[in-house]
Amino acid sequence: MPNCACHQRPSTYDDWGPEPLTADQRRDLLEIVDDRYDKGSLLITSQVPVSQWHDVIADPTLGDAILDRIIHNAHRIELKGDSLRRQAGEKKKP
Repeated sequence: MPNCACHQRPSTYDDWGPEPLTADQRRDLLEIVDDRYDKGSLLITSQVPVSQWHDVIADPTLGDAILDRIIHNAHRIELKGDSLRRQAGEKKKP
């Protein structure tokens, strides 16, 4: 059982998608996602809505392949409301 997903650390991508991916980044992401598919967890945070991730990937074919693997069996948590950083900054203003 050492290859069980429960014994592997998740791959974490924080603040994913602020700009479109390059061709090399798309291929690398597909390889990473494919390697992790059904074997390990991915943790992705992003301010970009999932509905716009195809635009970030910027290639329809690779976008479908990557997103199919990410979204299948995914547990999505969408946060709504103001940014906690923005709220904290407003509290500090005189």
